[in-house]
Amino acid sequence: MVFEVFAIGAAFVFGLAVRPFGLPPLVGFLAAGFFINAVGPRFGMPDQTGPILDYIANLGVLILLFTVGLKLKLRQIGAPHVIGVSLLHFALSVALFTPIARLLFTPDWTVALLVGIGLAFSSTVLAAKMLETKREMGNFHGRAAIGILIVQDIIALVVLAIFSGKMPGPWALLIFAVPLLRPLLYKLLDLAGHDEVLILCGMALSLVIGGYGFELIGLKGEIGALVMGLVLSNHPRASELSNSLWSLKELFLVGFFLSIGMSGLPDWNAMLFAVVMGALLPLKTLLFFFLLVAFRLRARTAFLSSLALGVYSEFGLIVAAGIPAAEPFLVPLAIAVSVSFLIGAPLNRLAHPLFEKFERQLLRYERDTAHPDDPPTVLNDADVMIFGMGRTGSAAYQALSDSGFRPVGLDADTYKANAHAEAGRNVVFADAEDSNFWNGVTLDRIKAAVLAMDDLEAKLIATRTLRAKGFTGPIVTHALHEEHVDMINEAGASRTYLTMREAGRSLASHAIEASRAETAS
Repeated sequence: MVFEVFAIGAAFVFGLAVRPFGLPPLVGFLAAGFFINAVGPRFGMPDQTGPILDYIANLGVLILLFTVGLKLKLRQIGAPHVIGVSLLHFALSVALFTPIARLLFTPDWTVALLVGIGLAFSSTVLAAKMLETKREMGNFHGRAAIGILIVQDIIALVVLAIFSGKMPGPWALLIFAVPLLRPLLYKLLDLAGHDEVLILCGMALSLVIGGYGFELIGLKGEIGALVMGLVLSNHPRASELSNSLWSLKELFLVGFFLSIGMSGLPDWNAMLFAVVMGALLPLKTLLFFFLLVAFRLRARTAFLSSLALGVYSEFGLIVAAGIPAAEPFLVPLAIAVSVSFLIGAPLNRLAHPLFEKFERQLLRYERDTAHPDDPPTVLNDADVMIFGMGRTGSAAYQALSDSGFRPVGLDADTYKANAHAEAGRNVVFADAEDSNFWNGVTLDRIKAAVLAMDDLEAKLIATRTLRAKGFTGPIVTHALHEEHVDMINEAGASRTYLTMREAGRSLASHAIEASRAETAS
C-alpha cells in the first residue's frame, strides 16, 4: 500500500495546492510525480511502481483518445489547413531543433535528429485535456488543433517505425477494414443501455478492440483507440458514451501526469536542456500561428489553436525509450515536456483574455481574404438569440418558435450548426467568446438573449459584451452550481436558473397538472 498512499496522497495535495494560483490540477500532478521520484525510495517504495503507473497512464491515454475520436469528423482531418500546417510545421521544427541539439548537447547528428523530431510534435494528451476542460473540443479552433495532432500522430508512427526498424507488417492493412465493423459496433452501443454496461462497452472498444487489437496487427494502440472513436462519432449516443467515461478517464490520466514527473530526476545537463527548450517554446507556438494564418484562418482561431499546440509532446519520451541511440535523452526530454506543460497549461486557461489583450497586434497578420471561420454579421429577422444549441438550447429554440418568436441559434461547433441548419432551423456558426462576432453583428431587432452553453467563462463574456453593446433586453441563462449564479448575474444577466432546481420544478408542475387532470376526470 506504500505506493498507493504516496501516489494518491501526493496527487491530491499538489493538485489542491495549485488551485489558489489559478493553475489546472495537472500542473500539481506533474510536481507530485517529481516529489514521489525524489522521496519515495526513502520510504521503501518498490521498483515496480514505475511500470504500474505507466500501465495506468496508458489506460488513461487510450480512453482519452477514444473520447476525442467520438467528437471528431473524418473530413476535418483532410482540411488543407490541417494537412498543410501539420507537414510544414513538422519539417520546419525539425530543421530548427536538430542543429540546436547538435550544437549544444550532442556531437552525433543522428541523435540530434531524433531529439529534433521528438520536440517537433505537440502533446495530444495535454491539448485534448485542456480543450475538453474548456468545452472547446467542438469549436473551430479546437477541431483544427485536434486535426493537426492526429496528423502528427500518424507522422510519429512512421518516424518511430523507420528509426526502430519495426515497420508494420501486412496485417496492418486490416485498418482499412475497420469501417466494415461500424454496423456491429453500432449494435453493441445500442444494446449497452445507460448504466455501467455502457462504461464497460466504452472500455472494451477503446482498450481491447482499439488498443490491444491494433497492437496485434502491428500498429500503435493509441491510433486504434482514436480510430474506434472516429468510427462511432456519428452514432446518436456518442456524446453519452463520452460522458460516461469522463470520471474514469480523469482518474487514469492522473497516472499519466504522475508518470511524466517520475520519468527521472534531472542532473545539471538535463536542467540546462529543459531551460533552453523552454526558452524556444514560443518559437514553436509562433510558427503554428503564422502557418495557420497563412492558410487563411483568422487571427483569433490561429492564436487559440497555437496555444493548444504550443507544448512539447510525450512522443519525445516514446522516441527516447524505443530507440537506443536517443535513450540518454529520456530524462532531459521528460523535464522539457514537463516544463512545457507548466508553461502551456496556464496560458491555455487564459487564452481568451490573452487574445483580447493582444488582439490589435495579432490582427495585423490576418490575411485580407475570406476565412472559413468567419462569423455571421446579420441575424436576418430574428428577435431572440440562443447561444449553445445542445439539448438545452434546442429545447429553448423549439419552445420559443412554438410561442411565436423568431429565434436564431448560435453554436461554436460548425458541424452542430450545419446539422441544425440542414434540419431547417435558423442556426449559424458563431462563438460567444469571439470579439470579431460581437464587433460585426447587428442587434437592433433582438429583444432577448438565452445563454444555453455550459461553459461559465463563455456566459460571462457573452453577458458583459451584450451589455457593453447597449443591449437592454433580458438575458436569461442557467447554471449547474449555485456559486456561479451571483457571478453571472453580476456580469449583467437578468435571470440565472439552477439547472437541476428548474428540472425539479418542471417535474413538480407536470405532476400537479397530471393530478388535477386525474381528479377532474
